[in-house]
Amino acid sequence: MRTLVRISVVLAFCVIVLGSFTRLTEAGLGCPDWPGCYGFLSVPSKAEHIAQAEALYPDAPVEKDKAWNEMIHRYFAGALGLMILLIAVSAWFKKRVPSQKPTPVKLPTLLLGLVIFQAALGMWTVTMNLQPLIVMGHLLGGFSILSLLYLLKLRLEPYRVGGGDPELRRYRGLALFTLFVVLGQIALGGWVAANYAAVACTELPFCEGNWTANLDFSGAFSIPEASTYQFGAHDYDDRMTMHIVHRFGAIVTTLVVGWLLFKCWRKAVSGFFRQSLVVIGLLLILQIALGVSNVVFSLPLWVAVSHNAVGALLLLSLVALNYNLSRKA
Repeated sequence: MRTLVRISVVLAFCVIVLGSFTRLTEAGLGCPDWPGCYGFLSVPSKAEHIAQAEALYPDAPVEKDKAWNEMIHRYFAGALGLMILLIAVSAWFKKRVPSQKPTPVKLPTLLLGLVIFQAALGMWTVTMNLQPLIVMGHLLGGFSILSLLYLLKLRLEPYRVGGGDPELRRYRGLALFTLFVVLGQIALGGWVAANYAAVACTELPFCEGNWTANLDFSGAFSIPEASTYQFGAHDYDDRMTMHIVHRFGAIVTTLVVGWLLFKCWRKAVSGFFRQSLVVIGLLLILQIALGVSNVVFSLPLWVAVSHNAVGALLLLSLVALNYNLSRKA
């Protein structure tokens, strides 16, 4: 079971990276149906299949590159779902065998329910034409599955933190608060991405022109009526507001994570926790650099994908810190 969980953590991370790549290459509707692609299990390639697909979906001509981006993401997500099902079944089986060591059951069951709901969000993402709230929910679902799988991995590992660093336990509340701040910032980033607002501001540190006069919070966090949300349905002021809120969120997140690192570093004794704090600090610096690069270089694909990936790693590093402070110390 431990091996299954380890593989699933890697697979979940790959699904998040592939999901961001799919979104950033405008391939979210690369296949206009779900779970297949134009009625096929794979991207249609033969001339007669393409003709059949375009007759079935006349408003969605086949674009093979985008369709493959979408289907590869679905294949990985489907494999992850099967892995989580195996983990849940394994946990239930081990619970029924008295000679087996105690194994977490509630967490694998929660993961199975979450991955089923995540599959539904993936379907609604397509059938509701990239509705922003669904897209953001789908992104948060992916990050939640990754975090819970990593938490399960930590629970199954037999290590203990030598010495325990009891002085750090007083910061468990701050560590948990920081974890939710980072998760909130990820949600803001998901909202920006879902509404195609990543390049709404092209200057630093905030936005070009008299941006304060154009802020529209009610419009930025509403969902306008539209037949499709591909390429966004909000006006410029709305998107600029989303972008500005995300930038301010980045400042708040940096301050909160920095404060946690400062407080913990002063009290940390064991090398284990000091290494954990260094990793969190390096990931934070890298994430800030990638966010700035997205603006300076106008959202290069590899930088934007890396911004998602490092955000996931930063979240996992905080999951580990919280768990080690509470359970392994």
